[in-house]
Amino acid sequence: MKTNRWLARASVLTLALLSGAGTASAQQVTGTLGSPSATTTIDGKQLPSPAPEFGGKITNDALQSQPWWAPTVVPPAEAPNVLLIITDDAGFGVPSTFGGVIPTEAMDRVAASGLSYTNIHSTALCSPTRAALITGRNHHSAGFGVISEQSTGFPGYNSIIPQDKATIGRILLDNGYSTSWFGKNHNTPAFEASQSGPFDQWPSGMGFEYFYGFVGGDANQWQPNLFRNTTQIYPFDGKPEWNLVTGMADDAIGWISNMHQINPSKPFFVKYAPGATHAPHHPTKEWMDKIEAMHLFDDGYEALRERIFANQKKMGLVPQDATLTPWPADMIKPWDQLTDIEKKLFIRQVNTFAAYAAYSDHEIGRVIQAVEDLGELEDTLIIYINGDNGTIAEGGPLGTPNEVAFFNGVNMIPAEDQMKWYDVWGTEMTYNHMSAGWSWAFDTPFDWFKQNASRLGGIRQNMAVS
Repeated sequence: MKTNRWLARASVLTLALLSGAGTASAQQVTGTLGSPSATTTIDGKQLPSPAPEFGGKITNDALQSQPWWAPTVVPPAEAPNVLLIITDDAGFGVPSTFGGVIPTEAMDRVAASGLSYTNIHSTALCSPTRAALITGRNHHSAGFGVISEQSTGFPGYNSIIPQDKATIGRILLDNGYSTSWFGKNHNTPAFEASQSGPFDQWPSGMGFEYFYGFVGGDANQWQPNLFRNTTQIYPFDGKPEWNLVTGMADDAIGWISNMHQINPSKPFFVKYAPGATHAPHHPTKEWMDKIEAMHLFDDGYEALRERIFANQKKMGLVPQDATLTPWPADMIKPWDQLTDIEKKLFIRQVNTFAAYAAYSDHEIGRVIQAVEDLGELEDTLIIYINGDNGTIAEGGPLGTPNEVAFFNGVNMIPAEDQMKWYDVWGTEMTYNHMSAGWSWAFDTPFDWFKQNASRLGGIRQNMAVS
């Protein structure tokens, strides 16, 4: 296993270099300049690239004039397709790829055929990490010192990405790529998130030609606030089994296939950002049944932490003499002090979280397989980042059937009351979250959670690149 000291946002700079963007390389011209079929790369000294001078001839006589078409901008030869994947609210110890117990076969596949990175850092919050990722800038310089819903009228905190902080979508689009964004968009200002716009801070206004996803921090995966570009859509109407995790993969596969069929020589860039594993945790029953049959969490969250830590030592991810920090018993009740009802509820909560993670990874695997089926896998750079921050503790020590209950003054719902939703946990009847004890364990080998930028559990991620 190879490691490196990349910041998460460094992947964007790598993409730019691989695409030839921002480099002063010699321009590559095909065909005869002035003909409609001529193409050219750009030197990258100025973005957007200035329009070329007219090379034809204009006289008073149209028959004596000479037309001249500006060449189509294309990427440099051998420029790869790019599939950039980033999951949500997932700590270092979530995926099996890095010692976790939740099966993540797609991430395993990417790591097995490429490189694994263990020293990747986030900002401990969703919007800031994602702003840094798509711009290659410090999140404050990209306007996202906070999440978009908390923006203020101060530089660095207004949730507005300036035009001179161009996104990777804009850069690659200007270099001749097809560009798209699927899933979570937490980088549009909350005050511009309606259908009245303006839309310059939506994906389609930031260089992503196609957008299929939701705007904001999270979404009901059964009935999301879903958009295609800037038009709200309702593909779930009349389809109670529909789930965005699969719907998003289907749409991405369709878009990639269409782009390849229309112009197979034109590389594509896909930002793939599922809502998983941000609450609410909404897996299908099929995945709930699979995870529950594995009995991964019956021994509780402290035992889970020890198991993940042992796996990480076996994999060489942490030193053999490393030790875990003490369990925060004053904040999260030890497992052996829980009631039988609390244990039963908490296991249901974490099984739902794990099913959501495994389900999402499976659908990511379908997208990767679709790229291979098109014969494009060897020409595709895949970057799979686990989490935009650590696992989240917003469910509190007891978890909750509705993560937004807190905003309505409802805190710490007793386990006995939460059991009313036990049988429908993770369905459209809940907006569920799990006990923070599980979140602490899923950040192993580190401690603390999302929102804690002073502890590695909040900011240390991992990544596989192939």
